Amino acid sequence: MSQTPKLLSASVSPFSKINYRLWWLCFILVIISLLIVGLLKTKIVFFNEVYVGTPDLAVIVRDSFPLSVNPTTKTIVENSTVTDFFYNHVASNHTKPAKNQTWLALLTAKLQTMDWYQNLASPISRILVIQSGDRSEQVANSFSHTLGWNDDEKAKFIENVGSGLPPLTDGKFYPGKYVLTVDASAETAALTIASRFQTEILARYTNEIESIVPLHDTLIIASMIEREAYDFEDMRYISGIIWNRLFIDMRLQIDSTLQYVRGSQPNEPWWPVPIPSDKYLNSPYNTYKNKGLPPTPISNPSIDAIIAALNPHKTDCLFYFHDNTGTFHCTPTYKEHVTLLKKYFGQGK
Repeated sequence: MSQTPKLLSASVSPFSKINYRLWWLCFILVIISLLIVGLLKTKIVFFNEVYVGTPDLAVIVRDSFPLSVNPTTKTIVENSTVTDFFYNHVASNHTKPAKNQTWLALLTAKLQTMDWYQNLASPISRILVIQSGDRSEQVANSFSHTLGWNDDEKAKFIENVGSGLPPLTDGKFYPGKYVLTVDASAETAALTIASRFQTEILARYTNEIESIVPLHDTLIIASMIEREAYDFEDMRYISGIIWNRLFIDMRLQIDSTLQYVRGSQPNEPWWPVPIPSDKYLNSPYNTYKNKGLPPTPISNPSIDAIIAALNPHKTDCLFYFHDNTGTFHCTPTYKEHVTLLKKYFGQGK
């Protein structure tokens, strides 16, 4: 009786173990390469960062912000200098949506929050990041985690940044990267942030601008724009809609203000997804119930949002939304608004 010789199973091929080992070797090399690239990027921040330690609060001469809106006359005038000012006179610090960030940027950002990784870059310094649109509590939590502060130091940090003119808990934590010593105190960190807010915002906010649009109001509007928009043009159109609503005494109906109210409650995320019942929340920050601006900013805006608040696009729109691709849509009437909602989402009322 003849026997058919058995074929050598692929699972025991002499090449399989080699391929397996090569795969793992390549994987490890890729991870090491990413760590090195991220580390180099982190070191670049340490070596190039200007705002290190305790800065001098002396005023730096800056070109003043352009201004295109006048609340008294309820007018918006398109200003051709705004685009040039934005692209050539300031450094954008608007945090782009995560979906637009590269995987390397996301990996580096995550690694920079880890003590062991920051130690590799510098054993005596730490990178602190304020994301545009964050609340002051989010910033304080991030800083305290990296610098090892206790609750009292966190509270002192928020209080110190918020002091001065205008006195605000949110709105003055200027977004960006900061480099501080590993043992930096809450006072030192607050002074560093106050210095950047001074040089980037206050130095550009002239008395003439203040007399037309108070900085307090600008920061409130910018804080809402920051949470609602994707980019600078988006911001300017949403700014135009916010001003249009204010001009006719219409409720602002900004969803991010509902998120701010919810996020201020215990056991809630900082920015919860709004639900229909949120429109009935009892709070002065609920712009669905109350007319006018909220009492204070709801987040810490980028310079992009501040410029947009002062320089809205002139539009006849009163309603807007973003579709699932992030594309901006706006309409003058609510009827047209609902029509577009049905077109892009299959429902609306």
